[in-house]
Amino acid sequence: MTTVGYWFVFLALAYTALLISIGRIARRKAAGGSGYFVGGRNFSTLFVTVCITGLFSGSSFISIIELSYLKGVSAVWYGVAETLQVLLIATLLIAPFRKKLVITVSGLIGDHFGRKARALGGAITAFAFPMWSVATALAFASALHVFTGISLLGSVALTAVLLFAYLQFGGMWAIGYTQLLNTIVFYIMLAVGFLAVFIYPGIDGLKEFAAAKPQMYSLSGAGVQTIVAWFGTFIVNVVLAQAAFQMALSCRTPEEGKRGLLWAAILGIPLIIGAVVFGLAAASAVPEETRGLIAIPQYLMQTLPAPLVALFFLGFWACALSWGAPCQFSGATSLGKDVGEAVNPGQSEQTYIRYTKWSLALLTVLMVVFASLRAEQSAWWNILAWVTRNSATFAPVLAALFWPLATRRAVFAAMAIGSFTGLFWYHLSDWKINDFFLNTHPVWPGMIANILTLVAVTLVENAGRIAWNPDAGRATLGQSCLAIGVVAAALTALNFSWLYEKGLLGLGLFIVCISAFFALMTFTASRNQKEAYNIPEKKTASAR
Repeated sequence: MTTVGYWFVFLALAYTALLISIGRIARRKAAGGSGYFVGGRNFSTLFVTVCITGLFSGSSFISIIELSYLKGVSAVWYGVAETLQVLLIATLLIAPFRKKLVITVSGLIGDHFGRKARALGGAITAFAFPMWSVATALAFASALHVFTGISLLGSVALTAVLLFAYLQFGGMWAIGYTQLLNTIVFYIMLAVGFLAVFIYPGIDGLKEFAAAKPQMYSLSGAGVQTIVAWFGTFIVNVVLAQAAFQMALSCRTPEEGKRGLLWAAILGIPLIIGAVVFGLAAASAVPEETRGLIAIPQYLMQTLPAPLVALFFLGFWACALSWGAPCQFSGATSLGKDVGEAVNPGQSEQTYIRYTKWSLALLTVLMVVFASLRAEQSAWWNILAWVTRNSATFAPVLAALFWPLATRRAVFAAMAIGSFTGLFWYHLSDWKINDFFLNTHPVWPGMIANILTLVAVTLVENAGRIAWNPDAGRATLGQSCLAIGVVAAALTALNFSWLYEKGLLGLGLFIVCISAFFALMTFTASRNQKEAYNIPEKKTASAR
């Protein structure tokens, strides 16, 4: 083990002990069900801010620093896309979701569409979250391996056990306190990183690097299709960001939750900029490495003294934990609470807390198993998670929010067929990272099948009971959605070959599909359920 390794192990053990102690202290506040799952709905703006900063900025920092090393400044668009997602959640969803007292997306689906939908949605969501957790843990482990010699699998196992240890005790309160510490460590890491850049290569060195490799300073260096895919993925995920919802909706009031998200977006900006600069500095100093997360520690070890390098990578450790903890806890909530309520309804909150703790243990084991199955490609687990979860729950969540006509059978069928379609498409892609069947990311066929199945089954089951929605405002919205769909269809048809070549055909077809879906939801209502839209019945001439 290197000198940096010894310093890092010392700092990591001390920090880990602190986190576990905080988890035990948080146990007193998590005595009740709402205290365990959503912090008793008593989070302040500060707690929401650090929770969301830890979740999104922690994961994006690791992604952006590697992307910047490989692709240059265009990696900034990843952070911009994720920041846009946070702003959209704050603007559109926090207030209505807080009023509904939403805990999980799978719970929202179950509340509207029954026990079977709750069970299937909860199970799919639960088993997707360890995939996201292990992806970030593997990225961190790549750097850790350089100066400690700890294997990738060993690092993931250590991360998983730590998450299990402090989440068992304090639930959402444990996440709140630890995310506060993680955010502080982020900014210490940021200060150390900028110190390294000023030492070497310095501002002049970065200018020389720009002259030698101008492509690294191109805003489109990552590829237009990749950048568009980032924005598409994060925008679509606005209604499915369960871990973010569970933390943000622990707020005392919708206003505090919204402010916390907005502050988190602001706090994330320095981390985005820092990740881009650090990646460029490493590319300048260690130009021959193919993996950014290996090059970063090599660059820092030749620039800074061992204690400061270890302190920087304590921030990496915090990034892995700040993403993994909410993911593991939210997944366990879906499995323990939502699936538990579906299978064994009417039990006490303490029973569902116990189920959730058992689920945490199961997801901890799964996280390690996933790492052992495919440890060399962390991005692969992200793709599999997106495909599995989004292909199942996207349309049902929209239906729960906007379409009272949707039926239970339609939602259950949409989850099953959507998820199967996405995974089967990935199977046809031979489970590769960036070479997909028909040059189309499997999440788009999965979500299209999800939407079409829900619409088809709903229309069949409601035949004869569908009425035209006469509300003028909604009609205007519907016309706008329909116009967007028509324009998108025309552009997709006219640019079919170019979109196919760039890997954007699936996204184009999805935009057509989602636009038509929103138009349909706007134009239709049930003859017996117009009150669900808050539309008063128009008086007939005889009634007048």
